[in-house]
Amino acid sequence: MKYYEQVILALTLGTIVTACDAVFPSAPQEDQLLDGPVAGLTTSQARMFLRGDVAFNDLIFTTQTGLGPTFVSNSCGSCHAGDGKGHPSTSLVRFGQRDESGNTFLNLGGPQLQNRSIPGFTPEVLPAGAPHATFLPPANTGLGYLDYVTDASILANADPNDDDGDGISGRPNWITLAPFVTTRSSAEMQGGLVIGRYGKKASTYDLLQQTVNAFSQDIGIASEFAPIDVFSGLAIEPEVATQSIHDIVFYLQTLKSPIQRTPSDPTVLSGKKTFMEIGCAACHVPTLKTGPAPVAALANTEFQAYTDLLLHDMGNGLDDGYTEGTATSSEWKTPALWGLGLSSRSQGGQVFLLHDGRARSIDEAIRLHGGEALKSRNHYEALQAGERNALITFLESL
Repeated sequence: MKYYEQVILALTLGTIVTACDAVFPSAPQEDQLLDGPVAGLTTSQARMFLRGDVAFNDLIFTTQTGLGPTFVSNSCGSCHAGDGKGHPSTSLVRFGQRDESGNTFLNLGGPQLQNRSIPGFTPEVLPAGAPHATFLPPANTGLGYLDYVTDASILANADPNDDDGDGISGRPNWITLAPFVTTRSSAEMQGGLVIGRYGKKASTYDLLQQTVNAFSQDIGIASEFAPIDVFSGLAIEPEVATQSIHDIVFYLQTLKSPIQRTPSDPTVLSGKKTFMEIGCAACHVPTLKTGPAPVAALANTEFQAYTDLLLHDMGNGLDDGYTEGTATSSEWKTPALWGLGLSSRSQGGQVFLLHDGRARSIDEAIRLHGGEALKSRNHYEALQAGERNALITFLESL
């Protein structure tokens, strides 16, 4: 090709690119997205991540592929748009009461309400008098980092008897290990029970159990790990490939963590200082560290999730009367705050916070804190308006 032809071609391509830039919006910045893999995956791991992405977001079940007969949703991605927090329209209800007599509502559909059904079947209705709680789907990002925090690290932040007298008595939820789950190498046990770390009350051990439970309870899909028809209670053949389960688990493990926006902004730094000073960090511990992990990108890494993965008594205002594992009805696991500022992107331009979405702003969520968080809430309410606004600006940057 002659030089002038090269120049003409370059000018033509430049015109096309410029025209495309004018027509198509620019791609969003990484700190505006919750989806995408952690950095440092191998080629084979990247392929598995992509398979998991497809299975999570594009595997939509129908009556022909095993949906229901009663269910909450027909796919994983429909409740976790963009891997972010869910909307009240995608919430689920868990019910029953764990006490010395066990869950007396298991024979009435517990522990989860399947509020939809395929044609010819009737959706479940909440049994009269059943203690229950509404759960909003959580954001999925950064879950692998939480998976590989050692049990010893979680216990190091626990203070069940409030020995230090600060009013904070976080404790782990000791749960029964599911038969298909293998304990971590770092597992601590107490009376045959293990530490839960996923779910609103930390009632799930790992992402395999979380995924299997979601297929079973949310979609009504039997798997190799739970080959039971939830509607009838009878054993049936698996309705989802085991490889798809493993791919989704790997996808959830290797989703990147949210990236803080404007971390050096003076208002953000001022808000972070106030966050620490009024005691929020006693439960929303800023930094945790992973231990050994089979995925090198997740091993021995510090990250800022702002959680201690422990249960805390949040007072009567957030007591829904529903228990899980050893968690009482007023106890909730400290939710990770990373990604908080992006919540509205998956919630229809609004925010729905706390376990059931009742709080419509960060300010309202803080004011609904009670129990162990009452002292920090009182400090927050006593702040000057500018200090409160700076604190909220910091939280919105996460």
